[in-house]
Amino acid sequence: MLILGVDIGGSGIKGAVVDTVTGELVTERHRIDTPQPATPEAIAAILAQLVIHFNWSGLVGCGFPAAIQHGIPKTAANIAPSFIGINIDRLFSEATKCSCYSLNDADAAGMAEMHFGEGVGQSGVVLLITVGTGLGTVFFSDGKLLPNTELGHVYLKNGKKAEHYTSDAVRKNKNLSWKVWGKRFNTYLMQMEALFWPDLIILGGGASKKFNKFNKQITVDAQVKPAAFLNQAGIVGAALYAQSKNTLTDN
Repeated sequence: MLILGVDIGGSGIKGAVVDTVTGELVTERHRIDTPQPATPEAIAAILAQLVIHFNWSGLVGCGFPAAIQHGIPKTAANIAPSFIGINIDRLFSEATKCSCYSLNDADAAGMAEMHFGEGVGQSGVVLLITVGTGLGTVFFSDGKLLPNTELGHVYLKNGKKAEHYTSDAVRKNKNLSWKVWGKRFNTYLMQMEALFWPDLIILGGGASKKFNKFNKQITVDAQVKPAAFLNQAGIVGAALYAQSKNTLTDN
C-alpha cells in the first residue's frame, strides 16, 4: 500500500510516499523548513504544501514531536504550545483534504524498526531507546505499541534523571570515554530491566552507531542490539501507523 509519510520536526518537515509492504520510499524525500513560530495553522499549511508537491490524495501519516492521545497533543516539544489540546488529525485532514493520522515521532521510528529492522518477528517485550540529546523510548509487547512512553525521565537509584546522566549529549559535554559512558548507560539499562524485563533492547540514535565501543560494558540479561532500520524511519513508521489506523476504521 502506498501512503504519504511525514516526519514533523522542530527544524524541518520531511515527507515521501512509502510502500508499506517493503518499507521503501517510492519518491524522493521532500523537505520544507519548519515555520517559526510553529503554530498549528502554519504546520497545517506546510502539510498542505507537501500534499500538493506529491499530487497526493490518499492516506497521510504524521510523526509529531509530542505525546499524542487520540489525535490530540498533550505536550509541545519544539512546536508552539497552542498545539496542546487541539485535534491535529482533524486539523491536518481538513488542511490537506486527506485522511491524516498522527503519532509521537519516536513511536513512528520504533514502528519502522519493528516492521523492517531488528524487531522483525520478535515476540515478547521490546524496548527501543534512542540515544541522543535525551533518551527517547518506545515500547512494544508482542508487536503492539504502548504509545508515548517517556522513560528517559525516570530517576535512577543515584537520584539523577536518566537522560541527565547517560544521554549522548552528557557523554559529549563531559568528554566521557566510551567505556565510562557505557557503564553509566548500563546503569540505566539495568533499571529498565528491573522494571520491565524486556526480551530485546534496540538502541537507536547517534550513539548506536558506536555500539562496538561500549557493548562490553552492557551486563543486562536482555539481548541488546543497535537499530538496523535507520534511514527515514520516522517517515516509514508514520505511514505504517496511518495504514493501521485506516484498517481499524474500515473494520
